[in-house]
Amino acid sequence: MAYPCLDIHLDIVKNNVKTVHSLCREHGIQITGVTKVFSADPHLVQAYIDGGLERIGDARIENLKRVEHLSLEKWLIRVPALTQVKEVIRYADVSMNSEIETLFALNEEAKRQHKKHKVILMVDCGDLREGYVKEEELLHVANLMKDLSSLILYGVGTNLSCLSFVLPSEEKMQSLFHLSQSLPLKNPTVSGGNSATIALMMEGGIPKGINNLRLGESLLFGKERKGYTYLKGTRKDAFILQAEIVELKEKPSLPWGEIGVDSYGIKPESPCDNGIGLRAILAIGKQDCDIETMTPLDPDITILGASSDYLIVRLSGNKEAYHVGSIIPFALGYFSLMRAQMSSFVEKHYIS
Repeated sequence: MAYPCLDIHLDIVKNNVKTVHSLCREHGIQITGVTKVFSADPHLVQAYIDGGLERIGDARIENLKRVEHLSLEKWLIRVPALTQVKEVIRYADVSMNSEIETLFALNEEAKRQHKKHKVILMVDCGDLREGYVKEEELLHVANLMKDLSSLILYGVGTNLSCLSFVLPSEEKMQSLFHLSQSLPLKNPTVSGGNSATIALMMEGGIPKGINNLRLGESLLFGKERKGYTYLKGTRKDAFILQAEIVELKEKPSLPWGEIGVDSYGIKPESPCDNGIGLRAILAIGKQDCDIETMTPLDPDITILGASSDYLIVRLSGNKEAYHVGSIIPFALGYFSLMRAQMSSFVEKHYIS
């Protein structure tokens, strides 16, 4: 096997999806499975389907194109760019919108492609990312859509805990639901956010009218994002990154010489002096992983830092267990998975 390697446990993902899907169904909520962290890898999309999902969402049209052949509802969960309108209509069944100019362009392109395209209007509930702030503006746009014959008003949605990290609340969900009742729709889709909304759902703080969540992290890692706790019946070890030791030496813990700035122009803080220790250099770097969201499975290994091509760790405990050529496994979080999945230098190993 070539290294670095990402072990992808499809059975664990499938079980997580089934568990979270069942939990949401108890609260009358459907899931749009977010695929952007793994670039809509068809193996993982199939695990979503096998887990019971009927719709997926991605922020990149290029990812939706990868699963064009699958007969499930596909959402573009990032506001469409005018330069990608043609691709949006071709590869997405639903898009999330906040600009009338874009809606006009989508309507004209849908006419050209002889399609009907569904639209969710986004509401900014305080996180200051995408969406309408003024209710009257959103309702004005919703009424204008009556004249856009190739678009279907599908519902409303919001996003929270992503930019300003404003948490979902019962008040915000009630506001979103009441706004949906003002739309010229009988049964609107009301998308109440992402994995940060699950805790509120479990606490009974979501009104029945909220009927959709866009979930990624909770499906892949079994984690809700409000308190970063793991959901009962899920597992967090679906993705294991393995990297190879290419240098193993005793070195001091403090660098010597004048310290300059890093790639961001910031002078790094001096590390603590822990004396001489065994350091390993692994053949993987920031181009392939995110050291802040990955954890060595061996508790006696500490990540010290990384450059674009190298990951440096400190070894304690049973030092005899490691040598040049040894493989060190890491549990991944959301952003480390994203970077590893997108890296062409990391081999993907699927385990059923």
